[in-house]
Amino acid sequence: MQLPHVYRVTKYDPADRDEHGHYRGSEDTVSDHGEIEEAYLQAVAAFAADTRIAQLSVREPGIVSLAHFGVESPMDGFGIERLLPGGLADFHDGAEVSLETGLELVRLMLRDGGAWCRLEVEDAFAVDVGWDQYLYVGSDRPCHRALARIRELGLFPERMDASPDDFEPEEDGVRRPGDDDFWAGLHEAIVLGHAALLEEIYVQNASRWHRLTSDTIEAVRAGLAPRARLAVWPDLSSDISSVLHALPTDGLIEGVWQDKGGHIHSAIADEEAFAELAARMSRAQAAALLPVYADERVPLLSAVMPDSDGVVRARWQADRALGDLDR
Repeated sequence: MQLPHVYRVTKYDPADRDEHGHYRGSEDTVSDHGEIEEAYLQAVAAFAADTRIAQLSVREPGIVSLAHFGVESPMDGFGIERLLPGGLADFHDGAEVSLETGLELVRLMLRDGGAWCRLEVEDAFAVDVGWDQYLYVGSDRPCHRALARIRELGLFPERMDASPDDFEPEEDGVRRPGDDDFWAGLHEAIVLGHAALLEEIYVQNASRWHRLTSDTIEAVRAGLAPRARLAVWPDLSSDISSVLHALPTDGLIEGVWQDKGGHIHSAIADEEAFAELAARMSRAQAAALLPVYADERVPLLSAVMPDSDGVVRARWQADRALGDLDR
């Protein structure tokens, strides 16, 4: 449901915009970490009070990727470690947080801390932070008192049809649940030797890796993050020299390797970092190279973990898998 009352809330006076809507005033595009930042948080709190909500759900969480376009440097642990009891383990789609914690998440986003999410109450309230201190707040109510309060704070609310960051499904994505049928098929693929490496995309731009056997698959399944996206790949190779020989001459590649202690690591590198990647992988017990570009990165199997009642409530989709291409 698209909320009927959506506003862009900023410190930028609309009078200082040109005919194309671009701001030409003197306000900085970074947070002041002070009074103006607090005004933004009070604006969110005012909308929440008018909407009568006190709890929020984290939706579509992500962390900074290889390319970070924020003005400020990413924070240690993306600022999440000090905010949620379990750190990043608690930063998952559908996680419930108090309004107070939600406001602190908004603060992290205003500071370009390296983590992003949408905060919402389904069909009632939503808030997200865009580039350059653009805050988008939506409600199922007009929120007249909140709008008056925002103007008192010196901020400018502007009516919008929707946030430009509203979630849009990927054209190539598929709605496949990581249910019993999926896991039965994965178990069969492992037994047949077709697959053994599971990528758990627990937030956008971050993965954990699991090397599966028929004995460990159920334990891994039980420990996955709620609503994680899953991608299944062929097993790592113990022929490290052949893997390194397959490094391309340019472009981007992801290296995945298992160290002597059994821990699995991954890193995305371009040609300038290939030598460092090769050095790290050369000491591995097993390794593999995976493509990074979307049209080449096609797993054997893919799915999205459902909630405990079997319903997939995550909005993000599974990647195209080999079976989808065959169809």
